[in-house]
Amino acid sequence: MKSLAEKLASIQADPRGSGAFIIADARDADMAFGLAATGTDAVTGRARSLAEYREQMREVVQQGLVDIMLMSSSTNELLTAEEHLFEDSAVTPAVRANDSTDIHALTGATYSQQRSEPFRTARVDELRLGGTDLALYSITPTLDAAQDARILGAYRAFRAEAEQAGLRHFLEVFAPNLPEVMAAIPDPGRFLNDFVVRTLAGVPRAGRPIFLKLPYFGAEAMEALAAYDPLLVPGVLGGSAGTTYDAFFLIEDARRHGARAALFGRKIKQAEDQLEFVRQLRLIADGQVSASDACRAYHAELQRRGIRPQRPLEEDLQLSAASAAYAPKGRPSLRA
Repeated sequence: MKSLAEKLASIQADPRGSGAFIIADARDADMAFGLAATGTDAVTGRARSLAEYREQMREVVQQGLVDIMLMSSSTNELLTAEEHLFEDSAVTPAVRANDSTDIHALTGATYSQQRSEPFRTARVDELRLGGTDLALYSITPTLDAAQDARILGAYRAFRAEAEQAGLRHFLEVFAPNLPEVMAAIPDPGRFLNDFVVRTLAGVPRAGRPIFLKLPYFGAEAMEALAAYDPLLVPGVLGGSAGTTYDAFFLIEDARRHGARAALFGRKIKQAEDQLEFVRQLRLIADGQVSASDACRAYHAELQRRGIRPQRPLEEDLQLSAASAAYAPKGRPSLRA
């Protein structure tokens, strides 16, 4: 049985008492960043190839500590349909269903600085390749009534196709990507909560997302969403890489205040030792260690293996400027 199914069942049976926590490794960056999607090796500084990037996905899946591996449709075709990587694994394969223009972060382009436009490259039948039955759909509200109606209409159309194809989804709601729009919102956390609740109020159970992915705006916003409807299963996105403690504290604090899922992309991809980083994330998510102890243990393992850390331990134990999402009124790094 897939660990995701077990954890969702536990949360649905006892939303407040379940200790289950879902971790997804978000490796769909090739649908956003072009050549930069694969990142650079944290030790050598050398740019990774797509083949190396996919090999790291295989290693994380084989480790078996994450619950979801999120991929682009092209990577899913290779790893799921051709290699059958997930057949004997507890990890669930998932694919990015849409790539709205605000995630088109190409060198020299300004798409991500313009108003989000709904767009989907992959067809739903393509997303189902290899038997994959889970997709991520993302929405970026703009606060323009006509535009947001188009964005929500695109989500409605996707849900209709997905239901017919037997494709489940989880829903990612970004904060508005334009700084001037964000500046006009007094309480972004409350706004996104309201946006999610209003959007899903018109969606019957069969078409609802199995969990949510949102920027973390602190304890108050997360607790309010978790208390409103325990079956919503709120989760947080990771944002930019930052320090090791940024990542560990985010999952610890969000879990403490009601989050039941976390999706980390760059935070895992940029780690010196991805498998050890994931191992510590799992220990924190399961309530076995604190974020600070996990950070110390991670550095101890790097030292044992002779891997030079990007930062000394004292610096890596600090919350960086990238962690503004942890403050109640902060402005988060908006992309995973």
